[in-house]
Amino acid sequence: MIELRDHRILVDGRPVVVVAGEVHYFRLRRAEWSSRLDLLVEAGCSCVSSYIPWLFHELPDGSLDLTGRTRPERDLGAFVDLCAERGLTFLARPGPFVMAELKNEGLPYRLYTEHPEIVPVGWDGVPAPTRTVDYLAPAFLAEVEHWYAGVMPVLAARLQPAGGPVLAVQLDNEVGMLAWVSGSPDLTDHLLGELRRWCADRYGAGLAGRYPGVDDDGWAAAVRSPQETWAAALRVDLGWFLRERFARYVDVLAGLARRYGIDGVPFLVNIHGTEGGNGVPFALGVSQLYRSYAGRPGFAAGSDHYLGDLSAGVLADLHFIGATMAAVNGVDQPLTSLEFEAGTGDYGGGLEQLHDPATVDLKTRLCLAQGHRLVNYYLLAGGVNPPLDLPVGDGDDRLSFTGERHGSAAPIGPRGERGLTFAATAAVAAAVRTHGDWLADLDEEHDDVAVGFWPDAFLTEHTHPGSAVMRALVDDLTAHRGPGPRGALWRSLLLAGVRFGATDLQDPARRLPRTVALASGRVLDAAVQRRLADHVLGGGSLLLLGRLPQRDPEDRACTVLADALGLTPGVRSTDDASHHPSLVGHGAAAGLPETRVGWLDELVAPAGSPLFTDVEGRVCGATLTAGTGRAVVITAELPARPELVTALLTWLGSPPALRLRTDVPGVLALSGARPGGGRLLHLLNPTGYAATVRLDAGDPTGLLDQPLRLPPRTGWMLPLGLELPGLATVVASNAEVAEVGPDRVRFRPGLQDRTEVWLRTDRVVQASEVRTVDGSVVVSGPADADLLVRFGPARGLRPRSS
Repeated sequence: MIELRDHRILVDGRPVVVVAGEVHYFRLRRAEWSSRLDLLVEAGCSCVSSYIPWLFHELPDGSLDLTGRTRPERDLGAFVDLCAERGLTFLARPGPFVMAELKNEGLPYRLYTEHPEIVPVGWDGVPAPTRTVDYLAPAFLAEVEHWYAGVMPVLAARLQPAGGPVLAVQLDNEVGMLAWVSGSPDLTDHLLGELRRWCADRYGAGLAGRYPGVDDDGWAAAVRSPQETWAAALRVDLGWFLRERFARYVDVLAGLARRYGIDGVPFLVNIHGTEGGNGVPFALGVSQLYRSYAGRPGFAAGSDHYLGDLSAGVLADLHFIGATMAAVNGVDQPLTSLEFEAGTGDYGGGLEQLHDPATVDLKTRLCLAQGHRLVNYYLLAGGVNPPLDLPVGDGDDRLSFTGERHGSAAPIGPRGERGLTFAATAAVAAAVRTHGDWLADLDEEHDDVAVGFWPDAFLTEHTHPGSAVMRALVDDLTAHRGPGPRGALWRSLLLAGVRFGATDLQDPARRLPRTVALASGRVLDAAVQRRLADHVLGGGSLLLLGRLPQRDPEDRACTVLADALGLTPGVRSTDDASHHPSLVGHGAAAGLPETRVGWLDELVAPAGSPLFTDVEGRVCGATLTAGTGRAVVITAELPARPELVTALLTWLGSPPALRLRTDVPGVLALSGARPGGGRLLHLLNPTGYAATVRLDAGDPTGLLDQPLRLPPRTGWMLPLGLELPGLATVVASNAEVAEVGPDRVRFRPGLQDRTEVWLRTDRVVQASEVRTVDGSVVVSGPADADLLVRFGPARGLRPRSS
């Protein structure tokens, strides 16, 4: 039985962490299936994930082959059964869209010719440049039912609750992504008719005033080529409508899946959004799709991220992805990653990229520290793209547009060779397996601070190219949202050792922490402004970085927050060839050097104390009180300043508990706790420098109060009060558990001059050095070798004679 409960995945009542690897059976000869699964096991994965392409299984006559009658690789059931024979579970991804670099994103060619009405046009009636379709067009849904009627019974016969290996079923893939990347919304006549009815239901008699002069007959043409007078309103309406429409589409798919036997396993939704190594646009996918899954029983969402090497900069992007997903998840929904980038990154096979092998280790550790319960390494195994049954004359006539071989960057190459990152992937998977029982049941610990996540800040996927008002609104939102300009807000918090997540400011049911941190531009929703104002006036705290909000998303004046704080904007100053604005710190910022910035806005704050001014004395940052709360407002493009954020959070009443201090910027410290007791301290050094770290970890022994030395490009999980069942409780350790056996534990070399582990146990302990301190057994050894601890019988018990 598979359950999603309290942000966990429970298999037969037991919390688990699922480590999966994507293996595409359709890109392998059937004779190769066994060897690839053997390599997957060697790589440390316990689950196989695969797309199931409609395009591959449909024959030229429109019938489906899922049994291998036309070619053995089409026997889907046989592949799933082979996974089960090896004790592996299976994550099914049957589309209808699968992407996976397949032509038509995995849809049969005939759909586009037999049903031209499903093919969208975009702004000004220009044909969509991608192979997208109108998801809810009746003809498309009828075809999807034909596909699901064939594929779902194969999976239904193998579901985990019935004793099979199938743990979950993903519905479609990256819904809404194609329209986003092309900038061309799916404006079919069918969709626009739905939009008109949606607007009529929403606005009633007010619809004519919202869209003056646009009647039913002229509605489609007007939306495709909007007028400036109501373009801002259309941008909002179209975004909200598409959210609800995507949710209806996912509902239809779930209903069809249930009709054909899928029951008792979660439905998964894959979220897209990373772009060119930038994780911030990922929240656009969250914004598009959270209505499709958030808070819905039996549903969970997964990330889909491609960020390249994990540097100090990308660290914040990956953390942002997990935090924004968690911000909208329901109380039972876990974090998962359905496409977790693995391999060298050389996707084109031209040696343009070669990721550091530590990347997969560091990324995995960060996601697990944030509470991910499923990680699917994509792509784990490469293969060969088979030919299409009917040639289409496109240059290669293969299933995919990547040519003959696919996945040359993967840990397992197209010929079944172990790739450059295979060993690193296997090593971190082994660490996850060793810590699996703990990681499956840990909750990320947070200080009393969260970043405010405003989903509508990411409602920017559709902007008419000729609309100046749409462009101005979207430019303001994209310049300031999420991590803030230059990522300064997020990175400052993260590298200051603040343990924080994100909170959905549009959900009034979400409890706000003591301090809300927010990156904002001039555009901010009125209801969100009111909520933040009430929070401060009622005794909460606010850290605002960016511009003072002055407009709402429909470009109407809105100064609710500014008025509550007693603030008004003044003169704006930007960097150009003849002007170089610079900040001078005051108060908590007095110790900072003068800082050159790209822009600053003067801030008129009669009741505030200056925090920053420009060199001419104009205030652009202030600390202030309002009602019974406090606020810090900085209206300048400030770079990341972890030490400043620590001081400001302390003044705001939310001091970071870990108090991270390090001689190398870029080190990250997070922690998690089990409900029954015990914690894990996660340390990451993504830099190329050896770092010395001090922090207040809450270690009762004092061991971790001493400096820790983190080698370059390494991550560590240090146990605090965690139980080794039947053996001992690890009170504290400066080393990571490497292996747990029935009567032994092995630790990786420690982070101080000597490896040291404090244990509470009633068993006899054998190690290189053993002593007793305050009732704890302390084992230690040299820091350049593993520390092996053996456990004998309980003290006071005499071993049986032979």
